[in-house]
Amino acid sequence: MTVESNRLGEETSPYLLQHRHNPVRWQAWSTETLALAKRLGRPVLLSVGYAACHWCHVMAHESFENAEIAALMNKYFVNVKVDREERPDIDYLYQQALTMMLGRRGGWPLTMFLTPDGQPFWGGTYFPPVRQGGRPGFAEVLQTIAELWRKRDNSIDHNVKQLGAGLASLSETAPGEPISPELVSTICEQLEQRLDRVDGGFGVAPKFPQTPSLDFLWRTWKRTGGDSLRQGVVLTLDHIAQGGVYDHLGGGFARYSTDNHWLAPHFEKMLYDNAQLIELLTEVWQDERRELYSLRVAETIQWLAREMRAPGGGFASSLDADSEGEEGRFYVWSEAEINDALGPRAPLFAHAYGVSREGNWEHGKSILNRLGSIELLDENAEAALARDRAILFSLRESRVRPECDDKVLADWNGLTIAAIAKAACVFERRDWLEIAVEAFDFVRGAMTTTDGRLLHSWRGGRARHPAVLDDYAAMCRAALALHEATGAPSFLECTRAWAEHVEGHYRDRNGGYFFTADDAETLIARAKIAEDSAAPSGNGMMLQALAQLYHLTGESFYRERAEGIVNAFSGTVRQRLLGFSSLLNGMEMLRDSMQIVVIGQADGADTAALKRVIYHVSRPGRTVNLIAPGAPLPSTHPAFGKTALHGHATVYVCRGMVCSLPIVEPEALAAALREA
Repeated sequence: MTVESNRLGEETSPYLLQHRHNPVRWQAWSTETLALAKRLGRPVLLSVGYAACHWCHVMAHESFENAEIAALMNKYFVNVKVDREERPDIDYLYQQALTMMLGRRGGWPLTMFLTPDGQPFWGGTYFPPVRQGGRPGFAEVLQTIAELWRKRDNSIDHNVKQLGAGLASLSETAPGEPISPELVSTICEQLEQRLDRVDGGFGVAPKFPQTPSLDFLWRTWKRTGGDSLRQGVVLTLDHIAQGGVYDHLGGGFARYSTDNHWLAPHFEKMLYDNAQLIELLTEVWQDERRELYSLRVAETIQWLAREMRAPGGGFASSLDADSEGEEGRFYVWSEAEINDALGPRAPLFAHAYGVSREGNWEHGKSILNRLGSIELLDENAEAALARDRAILFSLRESRVRPECDDKVLADWNGLTIAAIAKAACVFERRDWLEIAVEAFDFVRGAMTTTDGRLLHSWRGGRARHPAVLDDYAAMCRAALALHEATGAPSFLECTRAWAEHVEGHYRDRNGGYFFTADDAETLIARAKIAEDSAAPSGNGMMLQALAQLYHLTGESFYRERAEGIVNAFSGTVRQRLLGFSSLLNGMEMLRDSMQIVVIGQADGADTAALKRVIYHVSRPGRTVNLIAPGAPLPSTHPAFGKTALHGHATVYVCRGMVCSLPIVEPEALAAALREA
């Protein structure tokens, strides 16, 4: 292996393939590439990004396509390109290293300089080609690092030692006192203090949905009755659902807002954001019955089904922010374009969607939004606006589309399958359930090895890279959601098998689970992660799955492993407080879960009537078990021995080991669920 050519043409990642014609002699990450750097005595320049990343494109155009800068890179470094979605294990470690250097979170593109054995010693994110705005130019950075390396400057060894010690600590946990209700209340209060009570969301721009935290606040309201929490979540969802971060023509949410008001997004659409928002909007709709939420759920699932399904039924990862080299070009409109398209209807549409002559975006264009009036209009007005949107959507289809990163990721698909399955139950959409089952079957088939282990990524007929914990945890949640929706035992058995793989290859004897398997590629550290990112953490999701497995099977093993996760990270939660919403949600599911057993024929009208009541009541974290008459429950289940009453579909509502009397009437079930 030499460093004479760019080798990214051999890869499957759309992000890596975007760089295959750069004059930079990019290599993919591998042990062979690191060995090459060692033989040449050169440092590694690691560049991490993803296909939908706007600033990744900017740096690529400015620097990686620049022949002079590429010459410097090729002369002094072994250059390695990584797709952070394809290799989250690599991305996580070096993002943590950058955070240690900067004292704050980094981002993408991630630019790190490593020793030939992978130890980081300096880095940053985006660099302009020449010095500007207080940032050093990338050419200047390259020459400075190359000179430090040539001199074997002491600062390199110092940084390697300091960062190495910090990265080694990622495999450690800090058990401490149990997580008490008082601590949970303190965490909730701190999180609530960060709510923006005007525009919703947390803090100031850039604003990310932070869906796990919103979910935590919603569950806390359900448990405590603190209405200010409910108001904060509803306010946030209203603004996200009506803001410019939502695609009002095609459906789907952008990754985040660049302003406080949820108006101007970075326009990339990520699968994981949309999955989590579908699930949360569905949950909140069960209480609020806001038509806005049911519309956004339906429109977003329609977008996923129309534009994001890969061959075979899995879901693609993202849509780019850019088209024709310009961010947001596909999505924005000028007043003249609206006038030409809608004629006499244009002024009413423009008023409703914030379109003006001066625009609210670049070049006099407008981002469509409904922030001027959050509430929906009357039925006739909304129907007219829907017809206008259909006209604009049809016209937009002729534009150059943003690129789709069509690789299928097991963890993001797990989030999406679970969300769609739950929405299918709540909104009684069998067609949605079929979409979720097809995606699940794809991951279980095309992304599974012959010995039953998951792989992380698939594209173009090739499944690659060993699964990380998040893959198993998210797919376990998906399987459990489908088990609940269908009553099919196969989904439960699949969950148990995957949990066994997690137990065998990811578990730390001190409690909790490592991010990577014990037989995966050896990196500079093996992390244990409980803190949520833009998606819920693997340990948080695994805790939720184990809690459900315990409630469904009654097997104490699952409870012990779930408690092991809580105990392993209890000290870490006490130290940092915020960022552990998925873990806390899982702890609540384990310790204070409502268990609902439905005994009836899956396709029976009486069963459907009872399920309709269950899914029209918001009870976050509850476990629903649909079993056929005569099918046994485990002897350790609180409803063991319970039967259907006189041949009718029958429900038992259980808390702990105590169950209700048999319930056969929907009205009685609704009352029992309200009181439980």
